[in-house]
Amino acid sequence: MPTTIDLAYPFTGRWRVRNSPANRVPSHGITVFATSYAIDFVPVDAAGRSGPATLGALFYPQPPEQFVGFGRPLLAPVAGLVVGAYAAEPDHPAYRGLPSFGYALAQRRRAADGWAALAGNHVMIEHAGVVVALCHLQQGSLLVEAGQRVEAGQPIGRCGNSGNSTEPHLHLQALDHPDPVRAGAVPISFAGGLPGNGEVVEVTPGPPHNQST
Repeated sequence: MPTTIDLAYPFTGRWRVRNSPANRVPSHGITVFATSYAIDFVPVDAAGRSGPATLGALFYPQPPEQFVGFGRPLLAPVAGLVVGAYAAEPDHPAYRGLPSFGYALAQRRRAADGWAALAGNHVMIEHAGVVVALCHLQQGSLLVEAGQRVEAGQPIGRCGNSGNSTEPHLHLQALDHPDPVRAGAVPISFAGGLPGNGEVVEVTPGPPHNQST
C-alpha cells in the first residue's frame, strides 16, 4: 500500500464528510482515475444544512449560489509545487432530490470524457512525489497557477460546482503521478486521522490545526 500523505484541512468553517475512505475503499465505489482514497467535503451551516430546504429543491435544479458553500475559500492542504490548475469550467446547477437521478444516469458519459470532465475546475499540488488534487472549484476563482510554489494554508481558490458535482463541495484525492490516467491512488489523512461519513469537520481560522465534531 502506498505511504499515506498527511494533510492540513484545506478550509475553515463547517464541512460535512462524504465518501470517506475511513468507511470503505474504494471510497467512491470505483478505482478509476486513482480515486480509491478520495474524500468529499460539503460546506454546511450551523444547523447542518448545505442548501435550500424547500419543496422546489426536491423537484428542480437549484442555482449553486443558493448553497452555503458556494464561493467559500479553499486553502492549500500541503506545501509544494502547483502542477495543474484549471478554472474555465462553468458552475452548473445543483441536482438534488429527483433531479439527482437523471444527473447520475449521465455520469458514465462524463467519465468517458476523462478525469478533467469529472474534476471540473481544479488545482493539483505536488509534494514529495505525491500530487494532491482539489476539484469542483468555482469558475474563475483560482489564485494560483501551474509552476507556482505554495505554502500550506495559502488561499488557492473557492468552492464551486463544476465537473461531476451534484452540489457545491470539495473533492480531494492524492495520486502518485500528475496524470490521473496513469496514476495510482495514495491514502490520505488529516493530522494523523481520517473523519468518517457524516462527521462535521469544523476548522477555525488561524495557525494550521484541525478539529472535528
